[in-house]
Parts: sequence; C-alpha cells; structure tokens
Amino acid sequence: MADERRASSARATKVGDEMGGAPRSARAAAYNGLRRIDDDGAYANLIAPGLVGGVIERDRGLVTELIYGTTRMRRSCDFAVDRFLTKPPPSDLRTLLRLGAYQVLFTNIPAHAAVGETVAVAPARLRPVVNAVLRRVAAAGEPRWPDEATRLSYPDWLVARLTAELGRDDALAALARMNEPPPVSVRDDGYVQDRSSQWVAELVNARAGEIVVDLCAAPGGKATAMAATGAFVVASDRQAHRARLVAENIDRLGLGDRTVALVADGIAPPMRAGCADRVLLDAPCSGLGALRRRADARWRVSEHDIVELAALQRRLLAAARLLVRPGGTLVYSVCTMTAAESTDLDDGSWPVFDAPPAPWRAVGRGARVLPQDADTDGMTIIRWRRPD
Repeated sequence: MADERRASSARATKVGDEMGGAPRSARAAAYNGLRRIDDDGAYANLIAPGLVGGVIERDRGLVTELIYGTTRMRRSCDFAVDRFLTKPPPSDLRTLLRLGAYQVLFTNIPAHAAVGETVAVAPARLRPVVNAVLRRVAAAGEPRWPDEATRLSYPDWLVARLTAELGRDDALAALARMNEPPPVSVRDDGYVQDRSSQWVAELVNARAGEIVVDLCAAPGGKATAMAATGAFVVASDRQAHRARLVAENIDRLGLGDRTVALVADGIAPPMRAGCADRVLLDAPCSGLGALRRRADARWRVSEHDIVELAALQRRLLAAARLLVRPGGTLVYSVCTMTAAESTDLDDGSWPVFDAPPAPWRAVGRGARVLPQDADTDGMTIIRWRRPD
C-alpha cells in the first residue's frame, strides 16, 4: 500500500505538470484520479476523497461521479471510442477519451460541454484528437452494443458466470443495478451501513446477556449493531489496522462495555471451543454483490480469486464451528452471489434455519438478496444451529 501511494503521488505530480499546475476543475481532478487508477492500479475509493477536496464545493459531487462512473463503464466507453480510432491509443489519451465518452453517453451533461471541458484539460498535443473523436462519439449517439458484457461494462467471465448461476434476467438486472450509485443508509445510531448488512446483523438474532463472536469484524458495523441488543460481542480481525477501525467505531458509539476488539486470525481464533452462543462469520469474499461501491473491483477480481477465496472461507468456517456452543447459532455471510463462496460450502451436517422473508430468496439451504430486490448490495447467508 505504501508503494502504491508513492507511485500514485508521483503520477499526480506528473499529471499536474502536464496540465500546468494542480487541478482546478472537476474534469482535471477526475483525469488526475483516472490516470492513477488506469496506470498505477490505485483504488478509486482511496484517491477520490483527496481529489474532491481540490475543487470548488459545487463541483465535488461531479468529481466523484466522473471517477467512479468512468471506471465502472470503462469497457463501454472504450467500445464507443474505438470505432473512431485507427490504432490503440496511448494510456493518457485512452483515459481522456474514456472520461469524455462517459459524460457523453452516461450523464445528462450536454454533449458540447462534455467535449469542450474534456478537451480543455487535455495536454496540448492531445487536444485535436480528443476533440475529433469525442465529437464523433457524440454525433453517433449510443452504440449498437455487440453483447451485454460490453453494454453493461463487465468482464465476459463475470457476466457468463452470473448468468449461469442466477439466470439471464436476474443476472442482467443485478449487473445493471450495480452500475447505479448506491443509496446512503444510516442506522438510528448514525452509523452508515448498507441495509443488507444491517439485515445480516439482525438475522444473527443476538440477545441481551449472550456472548457473540464476530470473526472478521472490520470495520465493525455488524459487531456494533449486535452489541446494541445487549449482547457481549468479541469482534476480531486479522489485520491490526482493521481491528483499530472496529475499536474506533465501538468507542464512537459508546459500546465499550459490551464489545471488545481483538487482533486475531479467524482461522485460529484465541478462544476456547464452545465459548459463544452465536458466531458471525462475515467472510472475506469476491465482493461481486457490492460492485457499485467499489468502482474498480470488477476489473480486479478474477475467477481464480473465487477459487482461492472459497478455500479460505472453508477454513474460516471450520474454525467458526468450533466456537459455537451446543444449541448455538452460526451465521455465515458474504457480499457476493456465487455458489462457490456460499451454498457450496454447506456440508449439510448441521440443521439450518428457514430462509428469512422477502426480499430474501431461498437458495440451497441459505438465502440471497440480489441488488435489484431492494436496492441493496447483493448478499448471501446461511444460518446453522449446532446440534445439542
């Protein structure tokens, strides 16, 4: 991460020099950010806040939209502009064309403004081609997309996999919804958390006086929600900086008497067997149900990652089972929709609770909510009861 920040800082300096100084407009700030994402592998959610601060207040929302939207719709934008190119463009030109095409095709910004403002932030040597190509994109209107993966701007493998697992209609609806900005959901205590994550915490059904273990707790949203019921929550995370996030949220919400944050590996938790009335394993996953919150994740995750994550999830589940007392509850959740990371991990040896009501859908012996069902992240859960 430190190396990434240094590389991104160097890129920011270079881009600023090309533009004649620090970014002064929304497009300049967005171009800066997109080059760091495209060329250096920076994460949109890490760099966007710093870039937003460099523009006037009324343009800050536009900067975020341009960075996140252009990154999401990268494949669609490339298809739209490549019709008017004779050879692959260099990376800086590619970024500018993506930025302009996103505004022309996917926003309500007038085409002349989208083209003119994008040309204005381009280095002088690139302005003629940026102007010519974007004007042609605007004149042509929405392309005739060759396939749904290009239209919706996702990798082929992801569209194929979700179509095979969810069915065509549900897969395309889920992918389309994840191209829209997520709503902001705020709990009664002021904590910002997607409603599907709130529902997972509720479905643990923690009660006053019970001991609950949250094995992969960062940043602490589910742990603090469960502690608010009066249960005592042991919230652990393998990485120290993530465990600190949990501790900070515990302190901010005044739950220090009912929650403790630990640095601990979920595969080998430092707790005695059978210590917990309830265990929540919100496991590390591909995050394919939360792609609208992670603009660049669709371009980072691969099918091989899912195989590796499923192996890790299986080990975490084995450790979690040991912590549940006889008659206790184990809840497994992932913000993804793949069977490999959810229902395929159920060996059938423990009884399960019935699927919760709509918008949850029964799947295997668990339940799933798709992004289009209630305008939330996609989430899959399984709830087991340890036999007495």
